[in-house]
Amino acid sequence: MSGFRLPRDDQRVAVIGRTGSGKTVQGAWLLEQSSFMKVPRVIVDYKGDTLFGSIDRIEEIGFNTVPKHGGLYIIRPLIHDEASMEAWLWKVWERESVGLYFDEAFMLPNSGFGRRGALQAILTQGRSKTIPVISLVQRPSMISLFVFSEADYYSVFHLNRESDQKTVREMAQKLDPRKLPALKPYHSRWYDVGNDKLFSMLPAPKPEVIAERIDTKLKPKRRHFRG
Repeated sequence: MSGFRLPRDDQRVAVIGRTGSGKTVQGAWLLEQSSFMKVPRVIVDYKGDTLFGSIDRIEEIGFNTVPKHGGLYIIRPLIHDEASMEAWLWKVWERESVGLYFDEAFMLPNSGFGRRGALQAILTQGRSKTIPVISLVQRPSMISLFVFSEADYYSVFHLNRESDQKTVREMAQKLDPRKLPALKPYHSRWYDVGNDKLFSMLPAPKPEVIAERIDTKLKPKRRHFRG
Protein backbone atom coordinates (compact mmCIF):
# COMPACT_ATOMS: atom_id res chain seq x y z
CA MET A 1 0.00 0.00 0.00
CA SER A 2 1.49 3.30 -1.10
CA GLY A 3 2.43 5.45 1.87
CA PHE A 4 1.64 2.78 4.48
CA ARG A 5 3.87 2.96 7.54
CA LEU A 6 4.33 0.94 10.71
CA PRO A 7 5.22 2.59 14.04
CA ARG A 8 8.77 3.58 14.88
CA ASP A 9 10.42 2.73 18.19
CA ASP A 10 9.18 5.97 19.76
CA GLN A 11 5.54 5.86 18.62
CA ARG A 12 2.18 4.79 19.99
CA VAL A 13 -0.74 2.81 18.55
CA ALA A 14 -4.32 2.55 19.79
CA VAL A 15 -6.04 -0.66 18.65
CA ILE A 16 -9.79 -0.23 19.10
CA GLY A 17 -12.62 -2.72 18.72
CA ARG A 18 -15.36 -4.71 20.40
CA THR A 19 -14.77 -8.18 21.81
CA GLY A 20 -14.24 -10.68 19.01
CA SER A 21 -13.57 -8.06 16.34
CA GLY A 22 -9.93 -9.01 15.78
CA LYS A 23 -8.10 -6.36 17.79
CA THR A 24 -6.18 -8.84 19.98
CA VAL A 25 -4.64 -10.64 17.02
CA GLN A 26 -3.93 -7.31 15.32
CA GLY A 27 -2.16 -6.08 18.46
CA ALA A 28 -0.04 -9.24 18.56
CA TRP A 29 0.82 -8.78 14.87
CA LEU A 30 1.92 -5.20 15.52
CA LEU A 31 4.08 -6.41 18.39
CA GLU A 32 5.59 -9.09 16.15
CA GLN A 33 6.39 -6.42 13.55
CA SER A 34 8.21 -4.25 16.10
CA SER A 35 11.97 -4.28 16.72
CA PHE A 36 11.63 -5.89 20.16
CA MET A 37 15.13 -7.37 19.97
CA LYS A 38 16.43 -3.78 19.85
CA VAL A 39 14.05 -2.07 22.30
CA PRO A 40 12.61 -4.62 24.78
CA ARG A 41 8.83 -4.86 24.97
CA VAL A 42 6.78 -5.82 28.01
CA ILE A 43 3.33 -7.32 27.57
CA VAL A 44 1.04 -6.21 30.41
CA ASP A 45 -1.33 -9.17 30.46
CA TYR A 46 -4.43 -8.83 32.62
CA LYS A 47 -6.51 -11.51 30.90
CA GLY A 48 -4.08 -14.39 30.40
CA ASP A 49 -3.65 -14.17 26.64
CA THR A 50 -3.33 -17.64 25.12
CA LEU A 51 -1.29 -16.48 22.12
CA PHE A 52 1.53 -15.06 24.24
CA GLY A 53 1.13 -17.85 26.78
CA SER A 54 2.02 -20.35 24.08
CA ILE A 55 5.49 -18.83 23.55
CA ASP A 56 7.74 -20.03 26.36
CA ARG A 57 10.65 -17.85 25.18
CA ILE A 58 8.74 -14.79 26.40
CA GLU A 59 10.18 -14.17 29.87
CA GLU A 60 7.82 -13.55 32.77
CA ILE A 61 8.83 -10.76 35.12
CA GLY A 62 7.53 -9.23 38.33
CA PHE A 63 7.08 -5.72 39.66
CA ASN A 64 10.74 -5.44 40.68
CA THR A 65 12.02 -5.88 37.12
CA VAL A 66 12.26 -3.48 34.19
CA PRO A 67 14.13 -5.14 31.30
CA LYS A 68 17.40 -3.70 30.02
CA HIS A 69 18.02 -6.15 27.19
CA GLY A 70 16.17 -6.75 23.94
CA GLY A 71 13.45 -9.38 23.89
CA LEU A 72 9.83 -9.93 24.87
CA TYR A 73 8.75 -9.99 28.50
CA ILE A 74 5.40 -10.43 30.18
CA ILE A 75 4.00 -9.19 33.47
CA ARG A 76 0.68 -10.52 34.76
CA PRO A 77 -0.89 -8.10 37.27
CA LEU A 78 -4.09 -8.82 39.13
CA ILE A 79 -6.92 -6.36 39.69
CA HIS A 80 -5.82 -5.65 43.28
CA ASP A 81 -2.24 -4.89 42.17
CA GLU A 82 -3.06 -1.25 41.31
CA ALA A 83 -0.43 0.33 43.58
CA SER A 84 2.29 -2.09 42.47
CA MET A 85 1.38 -1.58 38.83
CA GLU A 86 1.45 2.19 39.15
CA ALA A 87 4.86 2.04 40.83
CA TRP A 88 6.16 -0.31 38.10
CA LEU A 89 4.97 2.01 35.33
CA TRP A 90 6.88 4.87 36.97
CA LYS A 91 9.99 2.65 36.93
CA VAL A 92 9.51 2.17 33.18
CA TRP A 93 9.14 5.95 32.77
CA GLU A 94 12.41 6.46 34.68
CA ARG A 95 14.31 3.66 32.87
CA GLU A 96 13.23 4.69 29.33
CA SER A 97 13.83 2.66 26.14
CA VAL A 98 11.25 0.01 27.09
CA GLY A 99 8.16 -0.66 24.99
CA LEU A 100 4.77 -1.49 26.46
CA TYR A 101 1.87 -3.58 25.21
CA PHE A 102 -1.41 -3.22 27.13
CA ASP A 103 -3.87 -6.02 26.44
CA GLU A 104 -6.75 -4.08 28.02
CA ALA A 105 -5.77 -0.48 28.65
CA PHE A 106 -8.84 0.31 30.77
CA MET A 107 -7.56 -2.11 33.43
CA LEU A 108 -4.52 0.07 34.12
CA PRO A 109 -4.43 2.32 37.20
CA ASN A 110 -5.43 5.92 36.46
CA SER A 111 -6.68 5.04 32.99
CA GLY A 112 -10.05 6.80 33.29
CA PHE A 113 -11.10 10.34 32.42
CA GLY A 114 -9.43 13.05 34.45
CA ARG A 115 -6.98 10.67 36.11
CA ARG A 116 -3.29 11.54 36.20
CA GLY A 117 -0.45 9.14 36.86
CA ALA A 118 2.28 7.06 35.29
CA LEU A 119 0.18 6.04 32.27
CA GLN A 120 -0.41 9.67 31.29
CA ALA A 121 3.28 10.49 31.81
CA ILE A 122 4.32 7.58 29.58
CA LEU A 123 1.83 8.51 26.86
CA THR A 124 2.64 12.21 26.80
CA GLN A 125 6.42 11.92 27.20
CA GLY A 126 7.02 8.49 25.71
CA ARG A 127 8.36 9.77 22.42
CA SER A 128 11.33 11.57 23.99
CA LYS A 129 11.93 8.62 26.32
CA THR A 130 11.64 5.95 23.58
CA ILE A 131 8.70 4.19 25.23
CA PRO A 132 6.61 2.83 22.35
CA VAL A 133 3.11 1.78 23.39
CA ILE A 134 0.46 -0.50 21.86
CA SER A 135 -2.85 -0.03 23.69
CA LEU A 136 -5.78 -2.37 23.08
CA VAL A 137 -9.09 -0.65 23.84
CA GLN A 138 -12.55 -2.22 23.89
CA ARG A 139 -14.57 0.81 25.06
CA PRO A 140 -12.91 4.04 23.85
CA SER A 141 -15.65 6.16 25.42
CA MET A 142 -14.60 4.98 28.90
CA ILE A 143 -10.85 5.56 28.82
CA SER A 144 -8.48 8.50 29.14
CA LEU A 145 -8.30 10.61 25.99
CA PHE A 146 -4.49 10.58 26.36
CA VAL A 147 -4.56 7.05 24.90
CA PHE A 148 -5.92 8.58 21.69
CA SER A 149 -4.62 12.15 21.66
CA GLU A 150 -1.04 10.88 21.99
CA ALA A 151 -1.41 8.01 19.50
CA ASP A 152 0.51 8.17 16.22
CA TYR A 153 -1.67 5.48 14.65
CA TYR A 154 -5.19 4.15 15.16
CA SER A 155 -6.20 0.61 14.25
CA VAL A 156 -10.00 0.55 14.34
CA PHE A 157 -12.24 -2.52 14.19
CA HIS A 158 -16.01 -2.83 14.42
CA LEU A 159 -17.67 -1.05 17.34
CA ASN A 160 -21.26 -1.66 18.47
CA ARG A 161 -21.98 1.27 20.74
CA GLU A 162 -22.79 4.74 19.45
CA SER A 163 -20.81 6.32 22.32
CA ASP A 164 -17.68 4.44 21.19
CA GLN A 165 -18.28 5.31 17.54
CA LYS A 166 -18.64 8.96 18.54
CA THR A 167 -15.28 8.86 20.34
CA VAL A 168 -13.67 7.46 17.19
CA ARG A 169 -15.27 10.20 15.07
CA GLU A 170 -13.88 12.82 17.41
CA MET A 171 -10.39 11.35 17.08
CA ALA A 172 -10.39 11.78 13.31
CA GLN A 173 -13.18 12.61 10.88
CA LYS A 174 -11.70 10.16 8.38
CA LEU A 175 -12.60 7.38 10.80
CA ASP A 176 -16.30 8.32 10.89
CA PRO A 177 -18.02 4.92 10.36
CA ARG A 178 -21.13 6.72 9.03
CA LYS A 179 -19.13 7.84 5.98
CA LEU A 180 -17.29 4.57 5.34
CA PRO A 181 -18.30 1.12 4.05
CA ALA A 182 -19.18 -1.43 6.69
CA LEU A 183 -16.22 -3.48 7.88
CA LYS A 184 -16.07 -7.16 7.01
CA PRO A 185 -15.33 -9.56 9.90
CA TYR A 186 -11.79 -9.11 11.26
CA HIS A 187 -11.04 -6.28 8.82
CA SER A 188 -9.98 -2.90 10.16
CA ARG A 189 -9.01 0.64 9.31
CA TRP A 190 -5.48 1.94 9.84
CA TYR A 191 -5.16 5.69 10.33
CA ASP A 192 -1.75 7.34 10.14
CA VAL A 193 -2.15 10.52 12.18
CA GLY A 194 1.05 12.23 11.04
CA ASN A 195 0.33 11.74 7.35
CA ASP A 196 -3.46 12.02 7.71
CA LYS A 197 -3.89 8.85 5.66
CA LEU A 198 -6.47 6.10 6.02
CA PHE A 199 -5.94 2.52 4.88
CA SER A 200 -8.14 -0.58 4.78
CA MET A 201 -6.55 -3.57 6.48
CA LEU A 202 -7.13 -7.24 5.82
CA PRO A 203 -7.29 -9.61 8.83
CA ALA A 204 -4.00 -10.22 10.60
CA PRO A 205 -2.31 -13.61 10.20
CA LYS A 206 -3.57 -16.49 12.31
CA PRO A 207 -2.45 -16.46 15.97
CA GLU A 208 -0.31 -19.58 15.56
CA VAL A 209 1.55 -17.94 12.65
CA ILE A 210 2.25 -14.83 14.72
CA ALA A 211 3.39 -16.97 17.67
CA GLU A 212 5.78 -18.93 15.45
CA ARG A 213 7.25 -15.74 13.98
CA ILE A 214 7.79 -14.26 17.43
CA ASP A 215 9.41 -17.47 18.65
CA THR A 216 11.72 -17.49 15.61
CA LYS A 217 12.85 -13.94 16.31
CA LEU A 218 13.55 -14.79 19.93
CA LYS A 219 15.53 -17.95 19.12
CA PRO A 220 18.83 -16.30 18.16
CA LYS A 221 19.05 -14.64 21.54
CA ARG A 222 17.98 -16.70 24.51
CA ARG A 223 17.45 -14.29 27.35
CA HIS A 224 19.24 -15.06 30.60
CA PHE A 225 19.14 -11.53 31.99
CA ARG A 226 16.83 -9.70 34.29
CA GLY A 227 16.61 -5.94 34.45
